[in-house]
Amino acid sequence: MAHVLALDVGTSSVRGALVDESGVADSVKQVRYEPGAELDAERLRDASREAGGGREPDGVSCFWHGLLALDRRGRPLTPISTWLDVRADEQARQLAQRLDASAVHRRTGCRLHPSYWPAKLLWLRAEQPDAFRAARRFVSFSDYLLGGGTSLSMASGTGLLDLERLAWDNELLDAVGVEPERLPAIEDPPAWGDGACANVGSGSVEPDRACLTIGTSTAYRLVGEAPYRPELFRYLLDAARPVVGGALSDGGNVYSWLERTLRLDPRDTVSLAGGRDAATASALRDTVSLAKRPAAGHGLAFLPQLGGERSPGWNVRATGALAGLRLETTPLDVLQAALEGIAYRVAEVADALPPAREVVATGGALLADDDWEQILADVLERPVVIGVLEEASLRGAAVLAFERRGVAVPPPRVARVVEPRPERFEAHREARARQRELYDALQRPG
Repeated sequence: MAHVLALDVGTSSVRGALVDESGVADSVKQVRYEPGAELDAERLRDASREAGGGREPDGVSCFWHGLLALDRRGRPLTPISTWLDVRADEQARQLAQRLDASAVHRRTGCRLHPSYWPAKLLWLRAEQPDAFRAARRFVSFSDYLLGGGTSLSMASGTGLLDLERLAWDNELLDAVGVEPERLPAIEDPPAWGDGACANVGSGSVEPDRACLTIGTSTAYRLVGEAPYRPELFRYLLDAARPVVGGALSDGGNVYSWLERTLRLDPRDTVSLAGGRDAATASALRDTVSLAKRPAAGHGLAFLPQLGGERSPGWNVRATGALAGLRLETTPLDVLQAALEGIAYRVAEVADALPPAREVVATGGALLADDDWEQILADVLERPVVIGVLEEASLRGAAVLAFERRGVAVPPPRVARVVEPRPERFEAHREARARQRELYDALQRPG
């Protein structure tokens, strides 16, 4: 049976594995590193080579939006600026004043936001002019790893691609002072955005089947066309398949923050994102189940935007907030409110998209906790499908690599389906309204 070597390059680790024609991976090699707003390109390249056993990958899933400047010899001049880097907030605001921001969003699928390249390039030009002038190429990490041009999928996540022309956007290039030849040629390397790969790997490639990924951050995506909405992004899997949805800057990272800040007692809660072994997690789940507590019964309203905001409001200056505290409020109440709060923001994104028949769950933070899966099913009011695989993006890169060879990989098997509980719908709808009121009162985008 034929195999391909697939890599999944994320903001905190690289995973590599040989994947066969049935979509099953051999043992996955993972190399971790510290996540952050900036990543060292050479360290990340070494980690990718280690995860791939020194072989050239057949398919690469890579984080979108990362910007790296290279010199004339193809060596890094800067670290990789990831989506977590929001230093270019002022430059994003300047662009929005100079340009028709809505027209840019419609053309490129990306808002004028510091996560994307236009603002990042302006920031680099202003704050590190020597590096900006010396840069021969501005690339995504996958371009640097594979040593060639960029794919439509990776280019679509930069905020600089005209989605109709499938070429770099001239107005934006003029606005940021970058000549087209300083950007990679749009070619066909075997690299795709990690979100697109997650949809493919999880079998979420039909317009009525959404993919929800919660790892460090959160994203909700559909493969297919959707009417323009200011809340959403529009990227590409390839020239024929758009990927529309929204991304939150918070997910499993909020739980990690709560665990550190509240010093949650392991006897009273469970750890997400694989923090404990399966046997311990199972025993802890028997001790307490957040999903069995009354829906939003704590009376709290939690805004989870600890890392600023992307979708739906795209307000980088947004902050987290917690309202409704009482003397009897417990750490478990706060944890439940946080998980529900993230689910409510996901629901805001889902409401901006065509309705999905079901939602496929991916991402380590989500798949590590049955309670969160159930809460999301109740909030989204749709079944949540749990597959047998955790490495959706890795599998997606392999599926797309096989697709290039004319080989169709069967969809992944379903482990279980989490059905929504209608008796909880009204309580969650009311809690969503309270969260929306808190958001509007504190940090409506400006």
